Amino acid sequence: MANHSSPYHQAGHPAAPASRRDFLWRAGGGLGGIALASLLAEERAVGGVVHHPPKAKRVVQLFMAGAASHIDLFDYKPELIRRHGQKSDFGEAVEAFQDGLGPWLRPAWDFKAHGQSGKMLGEVVADLGDCVDDMAFVHNMVGKSGVHSSATLLQATGFQTPGFPGAGAWVSYGLGSLNENLPTFVVLPDHRGFASNGPKNWASAFLPAQHQGTVVFPGAAEPVAYLRAPSGRSITPEGEAAGLDLLGSLNRRHAADRPGDDRLEARIRSYELAARMQLAAPEALDLSGEPAHVLRLYGLDHGKTSFDREINAIEEIDAFGRKCLVARRLLERGVRFVQVWSGNDNGFPRRNWDSHEDVGRDHGPLARGMARGASALIKDLKQRGMLEDTLVLWTTEFGRMPSSQGGKGRDHNPYVFTNWLAGGGIKGGTTHGPSDEFGYKPLDRDHPTQVHDVHATVLHLLGIDHTRLTVRHDGIDRRLTDVHGHVIREILA
Repeated sequence: MANHSSPYHQAGHPAAPASRRDFLWRAGGGLGGIALASLLAEERAVGGVVHHPPKAKRVVQLFMAGAASHIDLFDYKPELIRRHGQKSDFGEAVEAFQDGLGPWLRPAWDFKAHGQSGKMLGEVVADLGDCVDDMAFVHNMVGKSGVHSSATLLQATGFQTPGFPGAGAWVSYGLGSLNENLPTFVVLPDHRGFASNGPKNWASAFLPAQHQGTVVFPGAAEPVAYLRAPSGRSITPEGEAAGLDLLGSLNRRHAADRPGDDRLEARIRSYELAARMQLAAPEALDLSGEPAHVLRLYGLDHGKTSFDREINAIEEIDAFGRKCLVARRLLERGVRFVQVWSGNDNGFPRRNWDSHEDVGRDHGPLARGMARGASALIKDLKQRGMLEDTLVLWTTEFGRMPSSQGGKGRDHNPYVFTNWLAGGGIKGGTTHGPSDEFGYKPLDRDHPTQVHDVHATVLHLLGIDHTRLTVRHDGIDRRLTDVHGHVIREILA
């Protein structure tokens, strides 16, 4: 807050600087002002810049934390069935993350063909079978690390190290808001807690703070932290409104003395958004008005109020389906980017997709929950006419090895894994970039697909040229795709 008792704010004081900008312009012949202007320019929101007509207006990203197994869910490998139990021979030296080079391990579930496209899916994700003709699978994804933290950051931010904005923050920065009462970027974590890196995955970093992901826990007693005053306090609604009015008045007075300070303006907008969310967010998160057939679609008609201690399919269907339904409600109310997480950070028994010990045991409930929720989301968006301009992206940090670990588990495989996309601008019923016969590496090792290509494709479908959405930071023009990325045109409609 401005301190108006300071002598520099007294009327007529000959040296009273109006702002830090004025002070820096006067100090050093304007060089300080030039530096400040450059710093502020880094934080200036683009606010709706599009480079070509968009096919999508909004994105929902489904992130499987811990590394979901492509070869047990989506990438059918008959050779693993034929060679099950035989000594694994990769024909080359293999760097395993742990001791994961046991015999070849067949998929944990049988695969069956679905849709007109005949896409083969593992039985555990059969709920997605009705949607495969709206989906494009990319089976030759490669990572840069077999370490969860860095691999997750790469998928979430385009970089392996902290300090870079999440993909949703870039979308918010580039396109601006469709609803002034809700955040542009919302994150729905696993109900058990954050995945590896936590908030670093959706931070705004060097973008203005208003673009960071807002965390919401659907179904929790307090879905949005600090949205309302704690119960039992003597703060009345009228008193809270008066306090906000006073804060707004002080903020405006403070901003008037600092014209053009984009950082301050961004903070004020964030506070104002928080106040407006007190009315908008509870309505958006309230599922009580959803009809019975919609709740049934998402698997929320089970009638249970508590769940077994052991990880189980009904709990995972409830948790992931609830997040997907909330995601649909947020998207239709103007949120640009919703990130839905399945799985929290490492622990045992497994509550994420890091199935070193037993793929069937650990992946089973998670996969059934994911498939039910994701298929419901696609169907729901489609029946509402929203799928045509909503992009659905499914990803994970890396895949899992075709060889066994400890008999029933699989080690990390950053050398190849699967993403799939559906909706706005995607050519459904397509499969791009096959992996090799074991699902170990891309079939064409010279032309893999990287996360930069997926990010470039997402931005392209939103009407953004990924090479032109840049922010100068520390003397470098930073962008979501670093210095890489090609639009995957083979999967575009």
